[in-house]
Amino acid sequence: MYKFFRLRIVILFLSLSIAAGSYAFMPDSTYRYMVQGMSVVSTKQTPFWMVNNRLGLSSLNRSNGYLRAAAFRDIDSTRRFSWGAGVDLVAPYNFTSKFVIQQLYGEVKYRSLQLTVGSKERYMGLVNQELSSGDMVFSLNARPIPQVHLAMPDYQWVPLTRNWLAIKGFFSFGMFTDGRWEQHRYDGHASWDKNVLYHTKGVFLRGGNTDRFPLTVEGGFEMGTQFGGKCFIYKGNGKYDIVNMRHGFKQFLEAIFGLSGGDADDPWQDGEISNCYGNHVGEWSLAATWAPKNAGWSVKAYYQHYFEDHSQLFFDYAWKDMLLGTEITLPQNPFVDKFVYEYLYTKDQSGPVYWDHTPDIPVQISGRDNYYNHSIYTGWQHWGMGLGNPLLLSPIYSDANKFDHTRLIGHHFGLSGRPSDEFYYRILLSATRSWGTYFNRPPKVMKNFNGLLEVTYSPRRIPGWSFRIGVAGDHGDIVRNTFGGMLTITKTGLL
Repeated sequence: MYKFFRLRIVILFLSLSIAAGSYAFMPDSTYRYMVQGMSVVSTKQTPFWMVNNRLGLSSLNRSNGYLRAAAFRDIDSTRRFSWGAGVDLVAPYNFTSKFVIQQLYGEVKYRSLQLTVGSKERYMGLVNQELSSGDMVFSLNARPIPQVHLAMPDYQWVPLTRNWLAIKGFFSFGMFTDGRWEQHRYDGHASWDKNVLYHTKGVFLRGGNTDRFPLTVEGGFEMGTQFGGKCFIYKGNGKYDIVNMRHGFKQFLEAIFGLSGGDADDPWQDGEISNCYGNHVGEWSLAATWAPKNAGWSVKAYYQHYFEDHSQLFFDYAWKDMLLGTEITLPQNPFVDKFVYEYLYTKDQSGPVYWDHTPDIPVQISGRDNYYNHSIYTGWQHWGMGLGNPLLLSPIYSDANKFDHTRLIGHHFGLSGRPSDEFYYRILLSATRSWGTYFNRPPKVMKNFNGLLEVTYSPRRIPGWSFRIGVAGDHGDIVRNTFGGMLTITKTGLL
């Protein structure tokens, strides 16, 4: 099945490449390139906001950097049929790997549907990509996962609703690529996985039409799943329990529908019978935006509810945990154009007590959800970086290859502005308190403060060039106290 899955990806990618060659004569094609260099120097380790929400192109090492070259052909959204492709290669210094294929994909579009094969940077959620602390399930924190991704990426009007209701969504299968790195980093002292498969799905609805009324409301349901693969579960003293998670057609269906799985003869997978096969995570999102037509300003409020089992999927327990935020866009001015505030609460996790039902005790209490972690897999991560909100500290910070700080209360601020056409800045400030996890509580409540200031200069005299300088620092108990600076130079243009 693994060989079949890989072969299918290769065949689809080659098919898209052949299609690309067939349509290379199209006069309105947009080919663009990017060349980029980045360097970081820090006092101890790289500060938090210079590591996180950078799509995995970052490192904890006190000095690090990379050279990056990319070329893309963008899809023409005005045509019924169009195609695109991209290659994005990185030569890093002091990273988790010596060479990074950040993006490598081919894609085709027909009407509103888009099929992408390969690794591509993307985000379809509701939070601001520059100023938010990050989406609870699919953030910009980790490297893209190679996958076959079918999507309706832009809202499309639902027939017979008179342009008041629109829909978009996605569905994908892929495979994690960090197995060898996990083995090299953790073998002998922590759990690790390899050949783990990946599945996502989501749908969003939007009600309202700003041409008729300023208020729009949108909401979505998204889920991600880890399944299949081979799991090495650390038992101490260099010993492991090795679990081969099945990956046949039945398991693909179980991953899609969240069905129970397992085999009563397998002591590790037996627990999956009463739960779900694989590691399932998800969220409900809701946002309301007030944007008067031609006013130049808007206010958006949003809410995300994260879940890891059926009890929090619906209303078996109170939805106490949340990411609650507001985004304000101001009329054009030389000081501030956007402001974001977010409140993060993840302390509850269905409560501190868990009891699975047995023949003698038929009542089940679904507590201690242990966000982003899993009893078999190493959790909701890729190359050590959490796939969800980075304030729930990624395993790259842990010697045990797990999320150590998921019961949090946090406040996050984001601010950006354009003093002129040549200058852009953003400021990120986060303050968090951590109660660890239900399974690993620290002796005291741990506190942390993380800050970042970035300024980008794009001179008019040399089009396509930009120079970004950043300074950042951390203070508290959760990550090391540190201060650092970053320089990024980018050249873009058309081919």
